[in-house]
Amino acid sequence: MAVKIGLALGSGVARGWAHIGILKALHAQGIHPDIIAGTSIGALAGGCFAAGKIGALEEFARGMTRRKLFGLLDFSMGGSGLIKGRKLMEVLEHNIGDISFEDLNGGFICIATEMATGHEIWLREGKLSTAIRASYALPGIFKPVRINNRWLFDGALVNPIPVSVCRALGARIVIAVNLNFDSFGHGAKVAGKRLDDKSFRYDNGDNDENGGTKMPSSITRILHQQFFGKKDSHAPGISTIMFAALSITQDRIARSRLAGEPPDITLTPRVGHIGLFDFDEAEDAIKCGEQSVHSQIARIREMINILR
Repeated sequence: MAVKIGLALGSGVARGWAHIGILKALHAQGIHPDIIAGTSIGALAGGCFAAGKIGALEEFARGMTRRKLFGLLDFSMGGSGLIKGRKLMEVLEHNIGDISFEDLNGGFICIATEMATGHEIWLREGKLSTAIRASYALPGIFKPVRINNRWLFDGALVNPIPVSVCRALGARIVIAVNLNFDSFGHGAKVAGKRLDDKSFRYDNGDNDENGGTKMPSSITRILHQQFFGKKDSHAPGISTIMFAALSITQDRIARSRLAGEPPDITLTPRVGHIGLFDFDEAEDAIKCGEQSVHSQIARIREMINILR
């Protein structure tokens, strides 16, 4: 009888590109998780893998540059999030389309947080891309996502590394991925590099391609400086403060939950040097993910053989 294996993919913003390397390396080693539970960017990577779209995600990640990243940030003056998230949603919809959980044979779960109650929500049905967006909807950055009359946002607020989900669904061996293992001293690092005003392209038109109203370039520039911090200032920007607060919170929650619900194997990619918003560092992060699997593959095989 085959041993049921669970894989808990944790949150970690840009460091989450390491999940791509982990998923690919496990697959190459013949380790095929029966259950994948993902939180935040772990939900993005796990969902793409379950849908057979991990290659598309890797191509997107490896092609990311600072300029492309900033081009995806559609800042908003109103609403419930600093970034509308429409451009990111279009990319996700383009690659995943109308794939639903029902198409995945029940092997993947997204973790989100219900805004009204703080309850942990396991998303296992309906449109996959919508559930993924809910799982990574960072409070204050992206607006929450409404699913079944519930407003949901980032699952990292309640279960940053969802080992408990894998256990509840019958996994006998749970492999957890902790992206914040070596983040001490780096937790608040958001952007190690930035574009100056000459290289960053601001919108100058009054209307966008869909007929909507664009923000004047001066307002976009102010929002950009607020988000990332001024180039010549030592004061942190909003993104640094918010991501640092989230990183500290999820690290404390993860420590507490992992103490009570320990995984059998913990993969710890050495990605602490990658800033939380360094999405253009995919090559390095993916390599770190692969290395973390190679360092533990003998132990993983040993555990599988014991339980056969």
